[in-house]
Amino acid sequence: MRKTGPAEVFAPGEFIKDELVARGWRQEDLAEIMGRSPKVVSEIISGSTGITPETAEGLSGAFGTTAQLWMNLEAAYRLALSGQGDPAVARRAAIYAKAPIRAMVKRHWIEHSDDVDVLERRVLNFLEIDKLDDEPKLLAAARKSTSYDTLTPAQEAWLFRAKHIAPAASASSFSMANFMRGVRDLRSLAANAEDVRRVPRALADLGVRLVIVEPLPNTRIDGTCLWLDDRSPVVVLSMRYERIDWFWFTLMHELLGHVPERRTHGGIHVSLDFDLVGDEPRTAGTRPESEKTADRLAAEFLVPKSELDSFIARVGPFYSRKRIEGFALLQKVHPGIVVGQLQHHGAVPYTHNREMLVKIRSVITPAALTDGWGHSLPANLS
Repeated sequence: MRKTGPAEVFAPGEFIKDELVARGWRQEDLAEIMGRSPKVVSEIISGSTGITPETAEGLSGAFGTTAQLWMNLEAAYRLALSGQGDPAVARRAAIYAKAPIRAMVKRHWIEHSDDVDVLERRVLNFLEIDKLDDEPKLLAAARKSTSYDTLTPAQEAWLFRAKHIAPAASASSFSMANFMRGVRDLRSLAANAEDVRRVPRALADLGVRLVIVEPLPNTRIDGTCLWLDDRSPVVVLSMRYERIDWFWFTLMHELLGHVPERRTHGGIHVSLDFDLVGDEPRTAGTRPESEKTADRLAAEFLVPKSELDSFIARVGPFYSRKRIEGFALLQKVHPGIVVGQLQHHGAVPYTHNREMLVKIRSVITPAALTDGWGHSLPANLS
């Protein structure tokens, strides 16, 4: 927004002098009219004393004007004297609009500084840009890989934090052929909640880094698949839902749906996913075909559609805990995964058998490179 203003601002006392001349009054006359001492009126005219609301009322009565006129003249004059305010305030506002500074400092993603130059430089470094008006290349790539055209500053910050810490996770050399052959073996870990802790190591053996970053408030991010380079895929999960069904569905969505894509945009490889699993049915019509395909691949990996359809036809709508557990045993997956798939298909409401959706965040976070929930990583980890 371009700031405009008058070419020259006069002190209110100059206008008072004009009124006195027009009426043939002296300052002493005005003092008597207003019931003020001559010294006070002299200080008001010289500008050494500001115009208060009471003084504005007195001047309006003496000169037949409005009190607002004198308050406006006083405000314009004082603003002119101040040099239009502190320019550092506008710079801080631009920095805070670019990134969620308070949340990033609290999470130790950047260090706080009262020096606006230092703070701006830290934000620029974090977002890997030269000036605040720039759009990071990583975000341009993410927008091309997601159904969301606009990312909030908090979503952008989460994505960059994931990128920054990912190199600290170790992994074997990646081969797409080896990955495609070995990724199916992960299903053997889906039967027991405790086996989730073995997932990071299994993925590392396939050349995939698994990183967990606690989400910032109201970001709704489930996960991302990004490539540090052509041979370094990273899957990042937010664990915003700590349920076992959320974990496996989101993980396999990224692994089966996005790792093989390896989209390239100016050397950057990234996808970003929102609202994959929630407590309400999703609106599939707004999702691109690539995301729907990733959903289908993840669901088929966990519970083959033919098997799930048969179970629904035989049992529905009477999905007792015993029947769900029996079906899960046959499919060699955790019962919570079956409940999640039944919810996903609309066979049961999202309130059904929630006790079977066991929480596994405390199991996975100690085993994976984790940022959040008390796991604090250095700001300069990368």
